[in-house]
Amino acid sequence: MLKKFMNKIRKNSLKDKNFEYLFNEPPKDEYVCLDCETTGLNPKKDEILSIGAVIIKKNKILMRDTLNIFVKPSKGINSESIKIHQIRPIDLENASEPKEAIFKLLEFIGNRPIIGYYIKFDIAMISKYTKEYIGISLPNHQIEVSSMYFKTIKRRSEYEFVDLKFDTIMKELDIPELGKHDALNDALMTSMIFLKLKDKAPANTTFYTG
Repeated sequence: MLKKFMNKIRKNSLKDKNFEYLFNEPPKDEYVCLDCETTGLNPKKDEILSIGAVIIKKNKILMRDTLNIFVKPSKGINSESIKIHQIRPIDLENASEPKEAIFKLLEFIGNRPIIGYYIKFDIAMISKYTKEYIGISLPNHQIEVSSMYFKTIKRRSEYEFVDLKFDTIMKELDIPELGKHDALNDALMTSMIFLKLKDKAPANTTFYTG
């Protein structure tokens, strides 16, 4: 009920009614897995540098249907952040303007649930832009793969420590490692995590977090 109420308020706050489709009932067995590379970890002051996303449909990753966008920052990126995301100024020379990139992303996502690893951060970063451009934060359902892993892994007791690091989850699920800190590769690896965990989950289990 609260979700529906909040969505009604957000829908009324839309600056552009062309984006009302974001609030439609999501298609069955379709998801979008996404990842953002950013200048830092503070959504209030940091910016998105690249977005990678892939569609999952009926337990298949649609490799022909991916999104990989570089986003032009408002200022230069510092050397410390380059060490982490490995995106250099030369990589951003032909990058999209933020508004163009976000509109492409919204068209790609549609009203599908969004999957990610610590997805709340990515949603917060994207919502910073959508609030400015269309008046609302991203309303899509969210699915957190680290929560899925926690719920499906066998533990000897409820107090047993569970390592939720991305590398650990990948290793435990025997998923091949692609190049790290590449938004599309991270989205693809997270998609594989999701599909493996989805198969492990009991029937009718829901993983929506937002």
